[in-house]
Amino acid sequence: MEFGIDIFPDAWPDRITGQQFYSDILDLVEEGEGLGYTGVKIVEHYLHPYGGYCPSPIVFLAAAAQRTKTMRLITGAVLPAFSHPLKLASELALLDCLSNGRLDVGVARAFLPYEYDGFGVPMDESRGRFDEGIRAMRELWNAPRGTSFEGQFHRIPNAWVLPETVQKPHPPIWVAAIMTPESFISAGTNGFHLMIVPYLGEFDHLRECIGLYRDAWQAAGHPGKGGKIMMVMHLYVAPQAAQAREEARPYIEQYVATFHDAASAWNERTSAQYKGYEALQRRLEEITYERVLRDTRAIIGDPAAAVEQTQYLVEQFGDVNFSFQMTFGMMPIERSRRTMRLFAEQCMSQLRREPISA
Repeated sequence: MEFGIDIFPDAWPDRITGQQFYSDILDLVEEGEGLGYTGVKIVEHYLHPYGGYCPSPIVFLAAAAQRTKTMRLITGAVLPAFSHPLKLASELALLDCLSNGRLDVGVARAFLPYEYDGFGVPMDESRGRFDEGIRAMRELWNAPRGTSFEGQFHRIPNAWVLPETVQKPHPPIWVAAIMTPESFISAGTNGFHLMIVPYLGEFDHLRECIGLYRDAWQAAGHPGKGGKIMMVMHLYVAPQAAQAREEARPYIEQYVATFHDAASAWNERTSAQYKGYEALQRRLEEITYERVLRDTRAIIGDPAAAVEQTQYLVEQFGDVNFSFQMTFGMMPIERSRRTMRLFAEQCMSQLRREPISA
């Protein structure tokens, strides 16, 4: 079982500057490597405090590469719908070089209407641009000089991606999937690893989708029972369980409020490629702090409780690794650091020593 650090900025500029945010985060990541965290992942978002402090995972991870030596650097995720595949493939290849081959490429479709509006991209092209973007990058990373790419959205004559990636044939590819079964099936069919966020959906539905992913993986003839699955969870650990539950409340509620504000973009919007997303705000309104605790939609407690909740999630979903959001709700960085240290020092070894069979 692996444990990583997940950076999802939900920062408002009147509360913390980008300069201060990243100064704190890079220090946290550097210390986290020494504590045994095996990866750092960061999102790509725009135009809103919900993730908007990171418009470029590649830029952040290039900085993190210079502060770390062993951590995997994970785009969580880049958005092909908003980027030309030649530029994206080339910049990711450069990041793989800068990190001495430590890059994992996480890719997502994007889901917020105002981001599509901002880039002038129709939401109904989401799936096509996503699939074509991944296909183009995979081909470009391995294409000899002069190869051309022909797609529905992009035509690239005489392609040559430089520099070449360190990892061959290319860095590992991960796909983000949340609620749409087709996304899980597509990831399994194509042999991609999977990034999941169980925050909003029903656990039964997510288990079914993970089953679809693993079935599609095996049906496509890929080795093993499935690729790696990375589960993103909020994590808050304090010396006492009651203390953790009390302290975490305003940070969880702040995160949900920021997400709710961003999700208002779905009001009076629908898309055939995003079935159910028109109800996103309603789903968020149903996620009270009490429900977060009751349903284990975040890991909150003392170290013993954190171990128990992590074990419960593995029992629910099978063989998964974890990427922990420990900086949510604009909490003071000292509390993020305490969570990171307590989990590393009092939980990691126990969870790794006692593997759980689902």
